[in-house]
Amino acid sequence: MSKNVGVIGLGAMGLGVARSLLRAGFRTHACDVRKEVLDAFAAEGGVACATPEILGAACDVVLVLVVNAQQVETVLFGEQGAAGAMRAGSVVIASSTVAPEFAETLAARLASKGIGMIDAPVSGGAAKAATGELTVMGAGAPEHFAKAEDVFKAIAQKVYRLGDAPGAGSKVKMINQLLAGVHIAAAAEAMAMGMRSGADPAVLYEVISNSAGSSWMFQNRVPHILAGDYTPLSAVNIFVKDLGIVLDTAKKSVFPLPLTAAAHQMFLTAAAAGRGGEDDSYVVKNYPGIELPRKKI
Repeated sequence: MSKNVGVIGLGAMGLGVARSLLRAGFRTHACDVRKEVLDAFAAEGGVACATPEILGAACDVVLVLVVNAQQVETVLFGEQGAAGAMRAGSVVIASSTVAPEFAETLAARLASKGIGMIDAPVSGGAAKAATGELTVMGAGAPEHFAKAEDVFKAIAQKVYRLGDAPGAGSKVKMINQLLAGVHIAAAAEAMAMGMRSGADPAVLYEVISNSAGSSWMFQNRVPHILAGDYTPLSAVNIFVKDLGIVLDTAKKSVFPLPLTAAAHQMFLTAAAAGRGGEDDSYVVKNYPGIELPRKKI
């Protein structure tokens, strides 16, 4: 396969996606602000691009996996942005978590240049990105999906087509992040309470994981707490941003979200303490006296 595909943003998710595309045989171009990451990807067989513009000029399909809307704006429409160099008829797969209205506006701006867009946030974390088993929440025109079908096959286990209009994917991802953030906050609070009451944390994790109170986030994040290892797989600041999007959207429609607001405050508390770059499970440290030795489990 010689199709040229680009990935802008080689973070925990983007790097896994780029590697999945390489395994599938695509000529995979990548761009990231960290030269050392680009060099390492090039050593694996990828094509390192110094700017989004260079990447956009070379690729038929471009995946954008940066952190926020501001970064999306920069890599697509900023100085040396990809959109200015992409050919008419090419497709952007916009996979960053952004507000639905931003996704809608982005699609219209790209369309004015003859570029298609699929609003395609993803879920599954770094582990699923690495194995090409992401869940895609996609919205876009059928002809754009047709051009990107082989790309999605390489990076995703499930691709949900949520309509022809960009924005629908970001709406569904917003609800996913509402639940994910609340579940992480609840898991941290539960573990903190359990440890304060004297329960063995490892036993507590085992029992709850096999009981009705469990959740995917409980099972995934509590091992970080037990190991005392807050190496960021998904950082506190991600949920400061994502739950902020949820709350801003709800405010515009005058819709109450008390649990989301409480969870957002937990992530803000950790970020305000200078821990925004830590793993999101670090919110357990908002509670006094929670300290476990750093160890592998």
